[in-house]
Amino acid sequence: YVAAVYEHESIPSPTPAALVERRSALELMGRNLDIYEQQVLAAARQGAQIIVFPEDGIHGFNFTRSSIYPYLDFVPHSHSGKWNPCREPYLYNDTEVIQRLSCMALKNKIFLVANLGSKQPCERSDPRCPADGRYQFNTNVAFAADGALLATYRKHNLYFEYAFDTPAEPDYAFFDTPFAGKFGMFTCFDILFFEPAVSLIRQYNLKQIVYPTAWMNQLPLLSAVEFQQAFATAFNVNILAANIHHPTLGMTGSGIYTPVKSFIYHNMESYGGKLIVAEIPVITADYKTNLEKAPGRVSEKRKEQSPPSFYAEMMYDNYTFVPLWGEKGELQVCANSLCCYLDYRRAVVTDELYALGVFDGLHTVHGTYYVQACALVKCGGLSFSTCGQEVTDATALIDFQLWGNMSTPYIFPLLLTSGITLDFADHMGWKNNHYFLSKNRTSAGLLTAALYGRWYEKD
Repeated sequence: YVAAVYEHESIPSPTPAALVERRSALELMGRNLDIYEQQVLAAARQGAQIIVFPEDGIHGFNFTRSSIYPYLDFVPHSHSGKWNPCREPYLYNDTEVIQRLSCMALKNKIFLVANLGSKQPCERSDPRCPADGRYQFNTNVAFAADGALLATYRKHNLYFEYAFDTPAEPDYAFFDTPFAGKFGMFTCFDILFFEPAVSLIRQYNLKQIVYPTAWMNQLPLLSAVEFQQAFATAFNVNILAANIHHPTLGMTGSGIYTPVKSFIYHNMESYGGKLIVAEIPVITADYKTNLEKAPGRVSEKRKEQSPPSFYAEMMYDNYTFVPLWGEKGELQVCANSLCCYLDYRRAVVTDELYALGVFDGLHTVHGTYYVQACALVKCGGLSFSTCGQEVTDATALIDFQLWGNMSTPYIFPLLLTSGITLDFADHMGWKNNHYFLSKNRTSAGLLTAALYGRWYEKD
């Protein structure tokens, strides 16, 4: 099927904390919706059957609970597909944004997924009802090609979004299409948690995911395109990921991903939006990409003595590292119950410093979640203290096999190369209770090769 995602440089409110009338809120959102309209038309002309827009793309961010109120639409929370906002605008008040999105879908005969703020009045008798008498949700909406509202999803894992409430129970949102079956839907930070993302995929055996996001890149392990790709690979799904474009805030990185191929956009240099259109195969049966074929050895005994280990901070966590010295070697580094192993050979020898790092613990900055990671990274400079820094360029081509005795089945294989480009492992999977990733010569200089494990039970 042909899919489209749009990385949108949103027009934000110059004063998001100020209280405004609904009329001026609609005017600002209308300017973003005008851009959406052009992009839906452009995507439809290229044969796209579905288009996805980013999180916060219509209203922007940095609101307070009360200042966002005029920007909120009323969105009936149902999965019926019974309401067509474009054809029946009179059914509910405060649905101007929903109506415009519905009409874009209808006019261009395309499935459309967008993110907006929604409001829902609640009764005083509801113990969870906020003091102002309403719930405010960060909401995704999906429309059919005839404009019908198919599904809504209210974001569960909020990322410092004080204007919004968390729904009492996680929404499991999906909708059906004639061209690729069911699509599941979640938002941004949700991708790092079991609920609802993993639960949704497993419970309903979903193979296609739509994913609006407003993601701040964090190298070396959580750049948007790097993690989106890893998620598609780990769960054997297609992901249509639309990010917002604000390089000054470190926000860029969208793509259309299959477990074995990606069409991505990552651009920290220039401004303006970007439409990505790609034809991808529908994933139907549970074919295992390359998780089962496990050639190569996973040797337990290490012959050589590893170089001395050192500590450095990477993404606010204290990693234990060992340096890669010489053009080839075998390394081992452990922390808590996790041991990471690396066999490597530098195909092109450069004077760049690389290190193998391990972390097995609770990550507590900007969210709390348990990580088990084995990471081969290029350091920021030549001193040990630079290992773990954000690096975007590298020249060393390295053949490697990386493995670890991970305690969780949820491993995201990361493989990032110079210029924030993606590469694919030759082989990966489980062997002898170890998860491994191997690659003969990356396509460009290696930035990161990592096994990023999420041990959800220990969150």
